[in-house]
Amino acid sequence: MTHVEILVEEYSAELVLRTLVPKVVGPDVSFAVRRFQGKPDLLKRLPGVLRGYAARISWEALRVVVLIDRDAEDCRKLKSALVRMSAEAGLRADAILHRIVVDELESWFLGDVPALCAAYGRLPKDLGKQARYRDPDDTGKASRALEDLLRSKGYHRNGLAKTVAAEAIAPHMDVENNRSQSFQVFRDGLRCLVKEGK
Repeated sequence: MTHVEILVEEYSAELVLRTLVPKVVGPDVSFAVRRFQGKPDLLKRLPGVLRGYAARISWEALRVVVLIDRDAEDCRKLKSALVRMSAEAGLRADAILHRIVVDELESWFLGDVPALCAAYGRLPKDLGKQARYRDPDDTGKASRALEDLLRSKGYHRNGLAKTVAAEAIAPHMDVENNRSQSFQVFRDGLRCLVKEGK
């Protein structure tokens, strides 16, 4: 059985992936989500962690995913740095998937309007047609866009509680119909990675 180790920068991402990964790859793939203390911590510790995985791959059906927010960084430079770290750690290119969330995990939530509406009933069902939310990966800053949206309807009045939102939205998400291209690239990449690992 293939086992996938998924490295993320924050707790809300861990919560979302625990719910979504089985929907993406099915029940026959084991996985673990390893959370770091933010993006700087993940990037700092990544070379050593990847060296450990590279050693295990020689005797284990193991695949690795690094999932990190783009934030305001240049996507190509960030991915280049991740690929370089993996190569220097000795990981084969077919054993690791680097995915950059454009621009934040909240883009994935904005890409699934029915899931948002199921979690937060006062949201408009035509949200995806509104100019600001038409492209969930281009809202400026997804966490701010989601916070503004939820606060406007009386939710998260003291600011976006990311883990609360993740727990509320993720169970309703449809992995086949998310409008976020960032999510689609993650989903399809994960499926290919697992398929190659079999």
